[in-house]
Amino acid sequence: MKPFEVYPLMDVNIKKGLGSYVWDENGKKYLDFYGGHAVISIGHGHPHFINRVNSQLNKLAFYSNAVKNELQTELAEKIGTISGYPSYHLFMVNSGAEAVENALKLASFKNNRTKIIAFERGFHGRTSAAVHVTDNPKIAAKINQGFERQILPWNDLATVKNHLSKNDISAVIIEGIQGVGGIHVPDPKFLKGVETLCRTHDTVFILDEIQSGYGRSGKFFAHQYADIQPDLITMAKGMGNGFPIGGVLISPNFKATHGLLGTTFGGTHLACAAGLAVVEVIQSEQLLENAILRGQQLTQALDQFEEVLEIRGMGCMLGLRMPFPVKEFRKALVEKYGVFTGSSSVKNTLRILPPLTVTASEVNEFIEKFKACLLNYNPKPTH
Repeated sequence: MKPFEVYPLMDVNIKKGLGSYVWDENGKKYLDFYGGHAVISIGHGHPHFINRVNSQLNKLAFYSNAVKNELQTELAEKIGTISGYPSYHLFMVNSGAEAVENALKLASFKNNRTKIIAFERGFHGRTSAAVHVTDNPKIAAKINQGFERQILPWNDLATVKNHLSKNDISAVIIEGIQGVGGIHVPDPKFLKGVETLCRTHDTVFILDEIQSGYGRSGKFFAHQYADIQPDLITMAKGMGNGFPIGGVLISPNFKATHGLLGTTFGGTHLACAAGLAVVEVIQSEQLLENAILRGQQLTQALDQFEEVLEIRGMGCMLGLRMPFPVKEFRKALVEKYGVFTGSSSVKNTLRILPPLTVTASEVNEFIEKFKACLLNYNPKPTH
């Protein structure tokens, strides 16, 4: 038997990681400014993370959600404190897509509606309902199209208002910062307007912070720059620093009943240990502040290159619009200069997603290698 080949693979076999670096099977060192889609939040091999997970593994890795798990309570309290949502509740799952599935389900339970509004370039996952609210028909099968949804223009409040005025929309879902879609930041006034409209029309407002959350923008959640409070917030990616973990933050306006939601592996003892380690490191090492500083450093340095036509994003979540498709440029960065970066559904956008622990010297190293790659790269311009 072989793996089901659905991923285009780079010819690199990573064996070890530490901080902002990884090493392949031949001992070659790479600067990791991608972290597997923004998953690595506190750096590879962080000692507190390793100790937390190992300690729990030596006690108990798993038991059913049918018994008490004090680690879930501890993690919920710490996320509530660091995020500024102490009155919300946490439902733990295993992935971002699963978080979105449960958020959409909760919304429909709340108002007994089925229609969903999402936005152009949005990405919310690959499972049943999540993929249907993702703006990419190529990855949605016919069976995924089981409810009505509208993909609306970005930052177009008038169009949202028109759709919500019919009082039949269950939920509006939007990313705090679009990730796969090319690092697009929603206008704060637009988010505020959508929040107001949702309140008026009994529509649930869902913020997908799966990639943009957990401090990556410099605030715990990117939507907090707009001073709003959504009804539901989905999380994953950096939540476990590589351990599969996700969650939904749920407004106190939702009432929990036994059997309403459920999961076998969500919120296991081992997952909670990983989640606690991440939150503790973010707090103790002041990583929100570091994300802002390193983001400013990156932006100022990258702004000097004429090939960088636009810099989008905030903190440790940046998108660079280049005058050429970035696929081969990314490949050259990896193969010739030992630097991992990310692509997006926008072919000319390069994603920069370093860990929140990234240092000033590592940013300088990235800039030097980025510069060297540009000097030796000769693409055909496509504006």
